Amino acid sequence: MTAAWTRSEGKSPTGGLNEKGRQSARAEGHNLKAPTKDSDNPRHKSFCERMTGMKRKLTGAAAAADPDSRINKSLKKWGC
Repeated sequence: MTAAWTRSEGKSPTGGLNEKGRQSARAEGHNLKAPTKDSDNPRHKSFCERMTGMKRKLTGAAAAADPDSRINKSLKKWGC
């Protein structure tokens, strides 16, 4: 079986990973932390810039406009 962060049980319905997903990714050596909406946090600014650029370049028009797409849910959860 694959790690929880790659399956729906490790993904949050509101976007990103839930705690179980982050724990399974950490077990594989990833360094993941929970989302932050604090705009003074450098992680927040970096994430928003990186993911907004990914949304523009790597998603089609349908996914970019769909509020239920994973990238839009993550951007909303981070407050971008």
